Amino acid sequence: MLIFLAFLYFCVACTAIWLAIFPTGRAMLGQLVFNLRSRLRPGRQGAGWSAGGLPRPAVLGKDLAILGRKALKLARRNWVVLAIGVPVVAIPSLLALVMRSPDMLPDYQPVEALPDAQIAALLQGEQLVPPVAPPPLAFTTQEVVLVRPMLVNASRNWGLMHPDFSQRLLLAFKIMKEKHGYEMALLEGYRSPARQDQLAQMGGAVTNARAFQSWHQYGLAADCAFWRDGKLVISEKDPWAMRGYQLYGEVAEQLGLTWGGRWKMMDLGHTELRLRGVMRR
Repeated sequence: MLIFLAFLYFCVACTAIWLAIFPTGRAMLGQLVFNLRSRLRPGRQGAGWSAGGLPRPAVLGKDLAILGRKALKLARRNWVVLAIGVPVVAIPSLLALVMRSPDMLPDYQPVEALPDAQIAALLQGEQLVPPVAPPPLAFTTQEVVLVRPMLVNASRNWGLMHPDFSQRLLLAFKIMKEKHGYEMALLEGYRSPARQDQLAQMGGAVTNARAFQSWHQYGLAADCAFWRDGKLVISEKDPWAMRGYQLYGEVAEQLGLTWGGRWKMMDLGHTELRLRGVMRR
């Protein structure tokens, strides 16, 4: 569709330049309009005319062919002017058409499509309340520190996260508990730019994103794990946890979230909501 519009615009631009620059072109167009009006005048009879007084297609085709030959002759005679004028007028507009995006439209707001009507209704209903956070000591165990260093200082303040994201995440928590029997726990939500750079300095095994290159800085990402028997379960070596991560990814994607388990460097507990126009890469 875009290619067709670009081609159509190119033709219109060429015609406009031809009419603006060459008086002969305007005269030819006027002659064509005059001929069509005279031929379409009701009551005409004779060769080339139908019984109803309208011109036969062959007659109109002949007129258009004559006009086309004259236009081609004129273009050949003034090819230098056309070769310069058409690109000057057409190329900037074609580039603007090809490179345009919905964000350029005034008052455009991206709409996140939800694949499930029931989920959409739930999101428009009651506001879910964050669960009680695990005690601080739960984030200092050897298992947690080994998998997620510096987690004890991470922010788990739901109020610092974007409301659209936090409500989807809370709904994911609810579905995981009520449907699959997994109790979820927030490990980290909003992350300051300074903390992001600090984690990036620890190497690619932790994160490759620097400050403002992560959705955490915009309150649109969270790292989560499971709460079982009074302990955080993060390790992917635990079959129960691994099954939980798979279910969590399915639920998150049904809610319109991006799941880190799809990435080349998998981050199974990570989800984010990529709102258009928020992050400038």
